Parts: sequence; structure tokens; C-alpha cells
Amino acid sequence: MAATSARAATVGAGRPAPLGPWGAFLVRRVAGLAAVAVTLVVGTFLMVQLIPGDPARVVAGGDATPADVERVRHELGLDRPLFTQFADYAGGLLRGDLGSSFQTTEPVARIIGDRLPFTAEIALLSVLAVLLLAVPIGLAVAARGSRRADSSFTFVTGTVGATPEYVIGTLLVLGFAIKLGWLPAAGAETLASLVLPVAALVLPATCVMARIVRREAAQVLAQDYMRTARGRRLSPLRLYARHALPNLLTATLTLGGLILAGLLGGTVVVESVFAWPGIGQRVVEALLVRDYPVVQGCVLVLGLLAALLNLLVDLVLALLDPRVLAGKGAN
Repeated sequence: MAATSARAATVGAGRPAPLGPWGAFLVRRVAGLAAVAVTLVVGTFLMVQLIPGDPARVVAGGDATPADVERVRHELGLDRPLFTQFADYAGGLLRGDLGSSFQTTEPVARIIGDRLPFTAEIALLSVLAVLLLAVPIGLAVAARGSRRADSSFTFVTGTVGATPEYVIGTLLVLGFAIKLGWLPAAGAETLASLVLPVAALVLPATCVMARIVRREAAQVLAQDYMRTARGRRLSPLRLYARHALPNLLTATLTLGGLILAGLLGGTVVVESVFAWPGIGQRVVEALLVRDYPVVQGCVLVLGLLAALLNLLVDLVLALLDPRVLAGKGAN
């Protein structure tokens, strides 16, 4: 018996300590982030191979001879086998090298570093604005409980939420820049230049997220504990902020994280509409001239930023709802 106990103790001592709920949660999320990163690397490499046109001919110029085009293709490494090109691409990423622009020979990392602050500026402002607007609007409509207000809310948010960002951006330019002259139509020279690009991103995202908040808030307000809280004649601020808001945020953020990450994709279009000097505009410019390394680097960075934003939302959800740590999610 003593020998058996000693042997069991030895085996138990050799086992790794359990990670605990937070440790296991972080391992799952980091593993998911790694899988997304690998998918992005493969996807960005194959994506540019499917773009029609020959970048070597674009770089060589319209008057280049076939020999000149072949020489440029060899210098750019486009004549090598596809697997060799991918191995060089992935190896460069591991070293922190995103390659160099075909057009300017400037390092892609430097191009992204110069453009990223502009994209981050409108993206972060848009995320904050969506959260600050969508949650109180959706909660207020649900708390009002008016059929007319609910119908009007559904119509307006459904219409605006389904409108593409570039259409909203164009209408904003026509109204506030051309007709009224209140705001600049393009550029990034002043703080006023931020208003229209951010508004073009915020309006549809706010409408979509406000609809989610309204639906979740209506379910929360119908619960027994909310009726009990109303019976205690609590103030509206305490009733909704303390009892309703924490219980609807979990389900709201679960879907809202996808909406907020989609804002990064929307910046590509909005930056082109407003000539905003961010990553999105540079992607469009690179696509027009078949500048593969710039396209790959910019899309890769935008994808990783979206994945990191989703990871941040998951961490917030885990703090709000411990069931997320066990992978159960919110009901």
C-alpha cells in the first residue's frame, strides 16, 4: 500500500499543473489567432496570384520589349516556381520582412508604418462612436416599448444599415462638403477632415448594432428580475444601467465583435472616397499597378488587426460572463 501511494505521488508530481479556466481560455484563443494568421499568410499569397495582369509588364513600361519584360520578371522573382515564391514570402514574414514595392522599391513595412496611424485613427474613433451610440439607442427604444417607435426604428436602421459605406460617404460629401461647405470633402489636413470618413463608417455599423442591442434589451427587460426591480421603484438610471445593461452586453458583444471588425474592411472603401492617406487607399493604388508586395502586406496587416480586435472582444466577454471561459458562451 505504501509503495502504491508513493508511486501515485511520484506520477502526480510529474504531471503538469492544470492551466485553470483563464489559462485554458487563453490557450484556445491564442491557438485560434495563430490559425487565423496562417490562413491570412496563405490567403494573401494566393490572392495576388489570381489578380489578372502581369506586374512585370507594368513595371517594365508600355514600351518594353519581351526581353525587357522577362528580365524584370526574373528580377522580381516571378519566374520561380510557386512553392519557392511562397517559401520566400513566408520566410520573409518570419524575419519581419514584408518585401519591397515593385513600383518604388520602398520597403512595404515602411509604407504600412507611414499609413497605419491614419487608418488606426478613423478605425478607433469609429469603434468608440459605434459603442457609445448603438448601446444607448437600442436600449432606449426597447425601454420605450412603443410599437410606432419600434417600427420607425426598424425601418430607419434597416435602410441605413444596408446602405454601403461608399454610398453614404458620397451622400455626405454632396450634402456637407459641396452643398453646405461645412466640412472638407477629402484629405487629412485638419481635424474637421475626420468627421465625414468617420461618419460614413459609423452610420451603417451603428444601425446594425443598435438593432442587435434593441432585440437583446427587449428580452432582458421581459425577465422576472427586471419586473421585480421595477416594483422596487428604482430610478431609470439605476434600473437600466445596473440591472439591464450588464446582462445584454454579453450577447451584444458576441455579434458586435464581428461588426466592429468589419469596420476595418470598410476603411478600404471609405479611405478611397475621401482620399484619406491610410492603408485602404494604398491597397487600391497598389491593385491598379499590380504591386503585389504592397497588396499582400496591407491586407495581411488589416486581417491581423481584425483578428486582434475579435480577441479583445473575447477577453471582454470572458470578464463579463465567466461561462465564456468554459467555452459555453452566453445563452
